[in-house]
Amino acid sequence: MTGRSDTVPTVRVLIADDERLVREGIAALLALQPGIEVIGTAENGSDAVELATALTPDVVLMDVRMPGVDGVEAATRLRGLATVLMLTTFDDDGYIVAALHAGASGYLLKDLPATELAQAIRLAHAGVDQYSAAVTTRLAAMVRSRIPRPTIDLTDRETDVLRLLATGAANREIARALYLSEGTVKNHISSILNRLGVRDRTQAAIYAHEQGIF
Repeated sequence: MTGRSDTVPTVRVLIADDERLVREGIAALLALQPGIEVIGTAENGSDAVELATALTPDVVLMDVRMPGVDGVEAATRLRGLATVLMLTTFDDDGYIVAALHAGASGYLLKDLPATELAQAIRLAHAGVDQYSAAVTTRLAAMVRSRIPRPTIDLTDRETDVLRLLATGAANREIARALYLSEGTVKNHISSILNRLGVRDRTQAAIYAHEQGIF
């Protein structure tokens, strides 16, 4: 009777990082992981694209910031040719968004243990996008920031005050523009903050811009 095979399918990996010690260290750690075969390393995005075209890896581990052609541009050039998994120390929003637009299948930070990195590579090769926990948190925050806040019913006078507040006008300037006393303006602003559930003028101004009240 033939036994069940527990062989882990091999994922062929190319590593691109401009720091020699880093890429060689990652390669050495991944070589110890079952089902991972490191077939080459590159020191910049241009070399990564050239080697990936020649060696046809399953997954390219790509740093974001490299001299010459960076990781984002390299990922764009490799779209459809290999699965690109970003591996970097930078969790900047701009890099994350740019990498995803470039077609990367995930964004990982370099503090991952080798076993978790190997598993992420396997899952990325299987079509499951991979993100470090910190990156997932930032992505969620970016999505939430783009969800419009519900419209709050303000009185006409409160809307007038909020409109001027959103332009950066001080209480005295708002009072002069609306023919109100500064005390009345202060009361309106207090009411506006309470209605909107925000803590200060800046957040009220942000709400006004989100709702087109300016």
